[in-house]
Amino acid sequence: MRLTDSQSRQRVVVTGFGAVTPHGNAQQTWEKLLDGKSAITRIEQDWAGHVPVRIAGQVTDFDPAQYLAAKDMRRIPRPSQFAIAATEMAVSNSGLNLEQVEHERIGVVMGTTMGPHLLAEEMTTKYRQNGHRRPNPVLFANCLPNMPAHYVSERLKAYGPQMTPIAACATGSQAIGDGVQLIRSERADVVFAGATEAIIQDYIIAGFASIEALATGFDSDPTAASRPFDADRNGFVLSEGCGVLVLESMQHAVKRNAVIYAEVLGHASSSDAYHIAAIDPNASGMTRCIKWALTDAQILPQRIDYINAHGSSTEANDRLETMAIKSVWGDDAYTTAVSSSKSMLGHAMAAAGAVEAIVSILALADCILPPTINYHTPDPHCDLDYVPNEARETDAMNAVVSANFGLGGQNAAVVFGKV
Repeated sequence: MRLTDSQSRQRVVVTGFGAVTPHGNAQQTWEKLLDGKSAITRIEQDWAGHVPVRIAGQVTDFDPAQYLAAKDMRRIPRPSQFAIAATEMAVSNSGLNLEQVEHERIGVVMGTTMGPHLLAEEMTTKYRQNGHRRPNPVLFANCLPNMPAHYVSERLKAYGPQMTPIAACATGSQAIGDGVQLIRSERADVVFAGATEAIIQDYIIAGFASIEALATGFDSDPTAASRPFDADRNGFVLSEGCGVLVLESMQHAVKRNAVIYAEVLGHASSSDAYHIAAIDPNASGMTRCIKWALTDAQILPQRIDYINAHGSSTEANDRLETMAIKSVWGDDAYTTAVSSSKSMLGHAMAAAGAVEAIVSILALADCILPPTINYHTPDPHCDLDYVPNEARETDAMNAVVSANFGLGGQNAAVVFGKV
């Protein structure tokens, strides 16, 4: 039965968050985004010499020893390490005392895409090089895509639902929506929702380069490579990281006197059902997704103060996302602020939506719009207010949209509002 009264369903709020990005933790990332700082750097590993693109958004100062014992550092893969770290930061940020929460009412929704598969490739090569001796005893388990969710659940002693959405670049946003549904359906009181990614590897870069998806010609100036909505953009920049939100029912959060950063007003997902890589040329899937999210939030487009766009910096995505925004907002699209965090962080694939949700929440809380950097040459097909190059303070913000769109035509959007 379709709900028509927002008061008849559980309200879901965000009470904490944690992140691992090329800029650092959530607060460090937010501060650097407001300063317009790019995290894109040259790849210095030996293997970069034989790939056509040698830049990425790399997490270089992550110390797993802060979160893991030496044995676990050897056995737990990088995507899962990111997830553990971001979750522990989220717990700390939320002030949640896990000893006072019914553990059967804690859920985990942790998405990813290809990270476990890369581990399988790496360990298979090592196994063959060793003459098929000494296989890694935990390789098979760690190659499963639900392992980041498992490690988080194990750490939290979360006995409630455990889910692993895999929706390409829309994964992080999808994970938040799935977490919201667990609380709305009263299957959980607290959900740790997010996504993790670590796929900066030679054959991944070579694959994306082969379909001309990556930014090229910026090896000498990596920070200029990601330029969403700019007429001179020529592709996205691969990145990595993790973002985790603490979602709670309003009742649970109020009962423990939690700080509430935002309310999740609505969410939605849709499919283009069009092509494995190309976007529906009418932007129909993107448009449906955003419209449905606003309908779920029971909010008019005109009440949205800011859109944190997918903004990947590819020619087609930016143009069609702009088309979708115009389809939903009409003439109001020209007075609604839009910006892309990927201009500074690159595209962290599965993790992008989770990290960008945190950025959206902080924008809402602080009434500051993060910029789209490297915006210098207007594109006649991309003619909205992209908050070019400098952050912008605003008097008041009440609601924001964070949207992401992925390969296979998978779309997801989340609407956050002030409480």
